[in-house]
Amino acid sequence: MTSMNSTASQSSRVVAVTGAGTGIGRATARVFAAEGAHVVAIGRRPEPLKETAAGHDRIMPLAADITAEGESDRIIQAVLKTHGRLDVLVNNAGIVRSGALGTLTPEMITAQLTTNLVAPILLAQAALPPLETASGVIVNVSTSVGQRAWPGNSVYAATKTALELLTRSWAVELAPRGIRVVAVAPGAIDTPIGEHQGLTPERMAAVREWQLAHTPLGRIGRPEEVAWAISRLTAPAASFVTGVVLPVDGGAVVA
Repeated sequence: MTSMNSTASQSSRVVAVTGAGTGIGRATARVFAAEGAHVVAIGRRPEPLKETAAGHDRIMPLAADITAEGESDRIIQAVLKTHGRLDVLVNNAGIVRSGALGTLTPEMITAQLTTNLVAPILLAQAALPPLETASGVIVNVSTSVGQRAWPGNSVYAATKTALELLTRSWAVELAPRGIRVVAVAPGAIDTPIGEHQGLTPERMAAVREWQLAHTPLGRIGRPEEVAWAISRLTAPAASFVTGVVLPVDGGAVVA
């Protein structure tokens, strides 16, 4: 089978990115748009999506709750209605609800499982027909910290670790259909996830101190650095790469 990604230019591709209103998702949408791809930026809140798309006429905002029933199919159909194809699906959206065992509520557990794990599965499944036609790529965004013990964030880490196993499993399952599946595992990145989590400035400062102490390169990463890795893994030149989980973490996972 000849992969369309091996010959198609970046500018002919259509990319869907979840969690595109801020952080890594916003940076990823803009990187792909700058390369000439058409991008569908997906998120729950319209206003941040408009900011993502501002000044980028190749980015189309699509407000959607990826956890809602039937939303995965609606999202993929909206992409196809607008662009007629889908080459890359980036499962980036994720939420954190911190808590040690003994303090976790059903809502905290379910919210993370639904957003971080169930939604990416359903989106990938809904996207299979167009991705097979395009010999496309699924990118799952994990976390490198989840490869170590992470007290107080075990459920979040567990969802991301499960996403990595899905990446490897899907890579084997979908290879005969010409679809590649890869993942990136960011470490400490300068995103508003702490604010979304409701951390106080003091608590966020403590988290950053811990992250810096466990990052050999000694700094916090930028969303654009993760977006670069996503772009490179999905590029036509990477057509023989599948099933890989690439840490983008300043060396944290090996420290």
